[in-house]
Amino acid sequence: MATIVDVEIDPTALIAALGRHARIAAGALGRLSTADKRRGLIAMARAIRGAEAAILAANAIDMANAEKAGLSSAMLDRLNLTPDRVAAMADGVATIATLKDPVGETIDETVPANGIHLSRVRVPIGVIGIIYESRPNVTADAAALCIGSGNAVILRGGSEAVESNRAIHAALVEGLKDAGLPAEAVQLVPTTDRAAVGAMLAGEGVIDMVVPRGGKGLVARVQAEARVPVLAHLDGINHVFVHASADPAMAETIVVNAKMRRTGICGAMETLLIDRDYPRAADLIAALAATGCEVRGDDAARALAPDIAPAAKSDWDTEYLEAIASVAIVDGLDGALAHIARHGSHHTDAIVAEDATVAERFLGEVDSAIVLWNASTQFADGGEFGLGAEIGIATGRLHARGPVALEGLTTYKWIGRGTGQVRA
Repeated sequence: MATIVDVEIDPTALIAALGRHARIAAGALGRLSTADKRRGLIAMARAIRGAEAAILAANAIDMANAEKAGLSSAMLDRLNLTPDRVAAMADGVATIATLKDPVGETIDETVPANGIHLSRVRVPIGVIGIIYESRPNVTADAAALCIGSGNAVILRGGSEAVESNRAIHAALVEGLKDAGLPAEAVQLVPTTDRAAVGAMLAGEGVIDMVVPRGGKGLVARVQAEARVPVLAHLDGINHVFVHASADPAMAETIVVNAKMRRTGICGAMETLLIDRDYPRAADLIAALAATGCEVRGDDAARALAPDIAPAAKSDWDTEYLEAIASVAIVDGLDGALAHIARHGSHHTDAIVAEDATVAERFLGEVDSAIVLWNASTQFADGGEFGLGAEIGIATGRLHARGPVALEGLTTYKWIGRGTGQVRA
């Protein structure tokens, strides 16, 4: 069998070789018990903790290179690792080991007129390709979720995090080996050549599903070029709508947190919608601006807060991922629903309201993967949903939606148990 080094000059041959190793590993994973997979995950978490110094040293190299390259503050925040973030990464892997294993679960069963007992049973997808930018924690999250769901994974991280990803991957492989699981179950594409991405996208029969995690450009390329199924994670153009019935203290707390807790994550609020009848709109805008957020408003918002900048048309369709927010004054619930339908990205939207009837209508009519009532959009996270981690927030309509974790990385097959039936 050719080694990865033998073929790394040719991206197509490289991905094919990785895929062959992954397919063998996926077969082995599919035969593992839940206890075996949990043992592997615990060993992977332990290895990350043991490699903290090496991971942080590698990340320091990436951070220095990123700063020289002039990456945005949002990208730097996503890239940066600290001891607390490495510990959280390890904890996330360990948490996945405690979750219910979806593989082998019977979804439903029936006995039709032919008498064959039919059941639908969850099974792993097979070989998953993850293409991602900036966030090195995705290396651990994706690997752990794929192992937990019985899938092999081929990881292709961004060039800005190459050293961090390699250090994390080395720890994960060490953990797999310690647990007696196939090291090839988690492979990292060893080149930053963009042609390797193209080879993954063209890898029909090599890769069973591709998950892109990154900016609009990456996702657009994946969707345009992929010859394998794609589980898309699109922009987080997220809204918080403050209804006239909202409690002012709650509204201020939620709005500031939704925007400013971490501005560079996909769950951050980008647009604040304020009901024209909300009595404390000026105070709400002022509270947001007081945190250091650059506020851009429509004419009605600027009439209430003349110091904020005017919003351009493009602002309503922009995922800032930094301390900038657009503000629009809308005509009640109908105005908010219309704005979100026109400009939203189907990711996460929230309402702050005391009127339950209004809130329930918002929850029912907003067509987003995550819809929240009286809670910050920053909760759009697999860990916060009790899923341990996520491989992405799927914003489409097929297969999986919202935070994609163990169950989202499975498909199903039909199993029929007969008693000698033949069809006439």
